[in-house]
Amino acid sequence: MGLTAIDLGLRGAASGVFLLIILVALLRRATSQQALLGMAMSAGGVFYAIATAPSFPKSSWWWVLPILSAQPAVFWLWARAAFDDDFVLRRWHGALWLGIAAFGFALTLGWAYRPALAGAGGRGLALVNLALALAAAIQTVKTWRADLVARRRRLRLAMLGINVGLIAVVAGAGFAAIPVAVPGASGSLPTALVLFVVAMIAGLATMQPTVLVHDATAAIASSGARGADRAPAGPVVVAPGIAVDPILLRRLDHLMNVERTYRQEGLAIGALAAKLDVPEHRLRQAINEGLGYRNFNAFLNRYRIEDARLALSDVTQRDVPVLTIAMDAGFQSLGPFNRAFKAETGVTPTEFRREALSRPDIGEPRREIG
Repeated sequence: MGLTAIDLGLRGAASGVFLLIILVALLRRATSQQALLGMAMSAGGVFYAIATAPSFPKSSWWWVLPILSAQPAVFWLWARAAFDDDFVLRRWHGALWLGIAAFGFALTLGWAYRPALAGAGGRGLALVNLALALAAAIQTVKTWRADLVARRRRLRLAMLGINVGLIAVVAGAGFAAIPVAVPGASGSLPTALVLFVVAMIAGLATMQPTVLVHDATAAIASSGARGADRAPAGPVVVAPGIAVDPILLRRLDHLMNVERTYRQEGLAIGALAAKLDVPEHRLRQAINEGLGYRNFNAFLNRYRIEDARLALSDVTQRDVPVLTIAMDAGFQSLGPFNRAFKAETGVTPTEFRREALSRPDIGEPRREIG
């Protein structure tokens, strides 16, 4: 009785945290895809806490298990939205969740009639969920180095590590004797404890205040980045309790605008920090909290795309291939350059060049970026 009470208490606390996350998002009128997926993930957490509780009727599993089996898709989408600033939610993402849930319903309903076929289908569904868990883990790793947001860097591995572990258990259960299985035994105290930990980490990630930062141009200007003689004596304050060294911002601006370091192939933040002779975490803070960038690649692309815009607008470079211009600006291939350029300008590089060179008032392009 004592362990059951603790189990139910942890589930109730976890459900409360998840509901609080949803309430905070609604009060903030958050409409970003990360917020919407976070609410969906939190709603799934509440549903999971209730559906795996000791007193939950097992007769309802025929419709509960398919919904739970589709939660790995929600975790994967949340990971994409949380850790990839360029991610855009598509209709096929919703269709994927719906398809997994529908397949789960077909398996549970067909279990009584074709148990062998349903068991094979359950193992196939388990493989799909394992693939989603692996995709979420890869998303965490591949964007970790370029992430400039200190809070997100600290929380991503802990939060996603636990979530991926839960997804793996969900998927692994699919290899059991039933087509879709609830992770852990129903009413399992370890399951309730892990659920509570996940809820607390999700709550900490959601409740912490968002850091307000300057616009990149304004921050550089206020730091005296356009000239050493105008550098202020004190640090640039970008939010209460946060200060960025104006000298570091000025040196960074010189490195990017004068020396055009962004053209270096495969430039990483560690190499840039070494050039500035500062710890990597200080440079991350300066770019994120001082200039407002969440991703190092976005920071580099601002300079690279502006460099390419100037070259594409230059009548003397009319015959220079777009690939050459992209490579000169620091891009390693044409595909990423085309995507980044269109995302920034709304047109392809070729369309931009055609429009720019057709204007009668073409003049000498300006060098200054920002």
